Formats: sequence, C-alpha cells, structure tokens
Amino acid sequence: MEPIRTTRQGAVRGRLVTDDVAAFLGIPFAAPPFGEARFRAPAPAASWDGVRDALSYGASAPRAPYPPPFDTLIPDDGPQGEDCLNLNVWTPHPTPGGGLPVMVWIHGGAFANGSGSASGYDGSTFARDGVVYVSINYRLGSDGFLRLPDRPDNRGLLDQIAALEWVRDNIEAFGGDPGQVTVFGESAGAMSIGALLSMPRTRGLFRRAILQSGAAHHFLRPASAELITARLAEKLGIEATAEDFAAVPLDELLPAQADLRREIGARPDPALWGEAALNMMPFEPVLDELPLPAPDCGVEILAGTNREEYRLFLVPTERIDVLPQSRLRVAATAYGLDPDKALPVYAERRPDAVPGELFDAVTTDWFYRIPAIRIAESVPGSYLYEFARRSPAHGGRLGACHASELAFVFDRLDDPEYAPILGERPEQPLADAMHGAWVAFAKTGDPGWAAYDRETRTTKVFDVAPTVENDLRAEERALWEGVR
Repeated sequence: MEPIRTTRQGAVRGRLVTDDVAAFLGIPFAAPPFGEARFRAPAPAASWDGVRDALSYGASAPRAPYPPPFDTLIPDDGPQGEDCLNLNVWTPHPTPGGGLPVMVWIHGGAFANGSGSASGYDGSTFARDGVVYVSINYRLGSDGFLRLPDRPDNRGLLDQIAALEWVRDNIEAFGGDPGQVTVFGESAGAMSIGALLSMPRTRGLFRRAILQSGAAHHFLRPASAELITARLAEKLGIEATAEDFAAVPLDELLPAQADLRREIGARPDPALWGEAALNMMPFEPVLDELPLPAPDCGVEILAGTNREEYRLFLVPTERIDVLPQSRLRVAATAYGLDPDKALPVYAERRPDAVPGELFDAVTTDWFYRIPAIRIAESVPGSYLYEFARRSPAHGGRLGACHASELAFVFDRLDDPEYAPILGERPEQPLADAMHGAWVAFAKTGDPGWAAYDRETRTTKVFDVAPTVENDLRAEERALWEGVR
C-alpha cells in the first residue's frame, strides 16, 4: 500500500523504495519563484486539497549544462523548470512514531549547477540506517545570487532557509525529530552552510552541520557582486535592474551567465571581478565580511576536504601537464603567499611534481583545506576529516579529487553517475566507514574520532585503510597562518 503523510500544505502520497524505505518526491516547500515572484524572497507554497502524488522528482532550478568534460563527471541530472523550490524525503518504512535524526542535503555546483534530485543523492541508504533524509533544490546563478537593486541578496540561501523551515514544521509526519537536524553539503552546498551558520535566522533550524569541500571563505562583498551584475547586464545589452533581467529569455540568460566564468578564467583581474577573480565563481553569497561561525553558535560541526581537490579541474582537461611554473608563481602570490618561501615547502613533499601538480596542492589548500580548518578552529569540539582515496580513473592521476568522496558518503558505489570519477573496484569497506561516520554524527554528534583542537589538530583520514593523524602536513598548513 502506498504510504501517505500529511504536511501543513496537504497530504502527500509516496512510494515504497524497498520494504524498509519510503520516498516522497517533489514536495513544494515554497511557491514557484518566477513571474511576479522573480528575484524575490521565497513565498509560502500553496496548500492543496486531497492527496498529492509525491512519486517523482520535481523540477530543479534552470541552469546551463556543465561544459565538457565536467558534464560526465559531476551529478547534474533531473528535470528543470520554474516550479523548482521542492524537496525529497526518504524515511524508514513503516514510519515510526517519531524521534529519528534528520539529515538535509544541500547540493553543490558552484552556485550555478547541480540538483538535489540527481540519482547520486538518492537518500535510500540513509533511511535504511535509521535517518530521515531530505534533499532540496534552490535557485542558482543569477536567479539565486545575482545582486540586484531593490531585491534581496542571497535568494538561493533564503530558499535553503525556507526548506529548513519546512523541515522544522513538517518532518515529524515522516518520523523525524525537528530538534535533531543535521544539514550537510558539498562544494557550494558546504559553502552555503558556511554562510548559514552566521545568519541569525537559522538559529534553531539545525543542530549539526557537515561541510564537505567547502566552508565560509567563498563569498562576494557587495562591491564585487555589483561588478558581476554590471558585466552580465552589459553582455545582455540591458540595464542592471531586476525588471530587465526578468525580461531576458532563459535560453539567452543561462548561456550568458555560464560565459562569465570563462571570461574570469581568461582575465582574472580583481579590478574587473573582485573576489571572483580568484575562485572563478561569479555567483556566490553576498556578504560584508568573512562569516566564520561564533564559538557559541550552538551547532556541532564536522568539516573536511579531499586531499587533491583541484585535480578534478586539471587532469580531465590535461592542464596539469602544461601549466607553467610562471602560472604557479602567479597563483601563489595572488593567494597571499611568498612563492620563494612557500613553493619549496610544497615541493619538498613532492620532489618529482610538475608545476601543475604543485598548483593542485597550493590551490587545494587555498580553496578548500584551509577554510575547513578555520571552521574547525572557530567552534570548539568540531571534527575534521580528509578524504585521501586516490581514484584509478584517468590513468590514476585523478587522485583524491573534488567530489570523489560523494559515492562513499552516500554508500552508492554502484550508481552509474559516480562511475567516471570513481574508477574501477571502489572499496566498499571505505564506504561503510565514511557513510557510517556521517550517520553516527547525525545520531550522536560523535563521528568516531577525537575532536579537533589547535594543539593536536586531530584529523580522520579516509583512505583504503582509514587512519587518524595529528596535524597533517603541518609545514604547509603553517604557511597560511595570518594569510587565509
């Protein structure tokens, strides 16, 4: 018999995934953000009479596709459309009386791509293990993050908050405990969480947070965001107003906003792009200052990164073998390091590395690892991890790259979406360990190793043979003190 649950908007009919797991898909948590609602804060979803089918995914935010070769490496499938503010729930079946921990997934995609409805983010394994799992969609690109006069900033973050408020108000109907919510995300999803942690409106919406390959350092100050808006308007031949942007057809707007990233890469001048010149993300949260959480923020934190994050962007494009030493030195300088002092430290561990491999090491630290450490340092009792399993894909050179941990976190090693990045024979015991740690943290606040502090700097290393280590690559970490 198909399961039916009642939300504040109305009843929904889900489907049984297995005898032990039920899924409710495409439930609206806010009204469609188009038409008169374009570029505005999310409005409440309309109620309905009777029982609404929640049997298939709803639309996710309109977006341009990833360019090759990333279109085959990163999950980004699912239908797109204007009615995109919806979420999906997986819950143990039959639904217990309540009290189960809840995990809410925020997908990545550089704030311009991604979908909470990608098959790689199916929540069956979490529900199997006693967790109510929720994946959400939110506005991307210019609709979610472009700064516009007379419109609220960070509409994509406001969508995420609206989804968390829906969880607070409705998750008990699916067996979940609204006081035991863990929000977790990867890349831009984790960067979103880094911003949410500093926003007063999120207080009490989640008790725990897991930040994978993203933290609080990636955002645009208002002046930088205005540069992005002006350039996009110039490309489209319009005034930089919400009304003019709303009049541009999506089949013109989406390619134009995707083009901005290529322009930044071709000419990464801070005078043109502000903070986006370094991370090449024209759409990010707009904030006045670095939003590191307060020590008493009331949220338990697990954060971490992959050992060779930036190889995802260097190996499939073959840039890793042609990147010149001069480009490496320019990058180190732009990141605030003295290349004459810093690069020999990185080279000491990698004596045979070409400049592209050292570029990966330096950029991985600037982009991902150091921001994760700063989050862990900010909130006492936080936990830190590093994912180190090297993928055999691309001749073994892809390494422990960006997004390569996802299949292990979701315990979905057989999902075809992950095959291009996983390579052959991914290790099930590693998935058991990593997925199990995430579930344990959501249930108890303890993932199974010692918390991080400035003295021991304890880090769980998820490799084929997981270990616990103190102060990983201390000499390289020390280079960034006072810099990032």
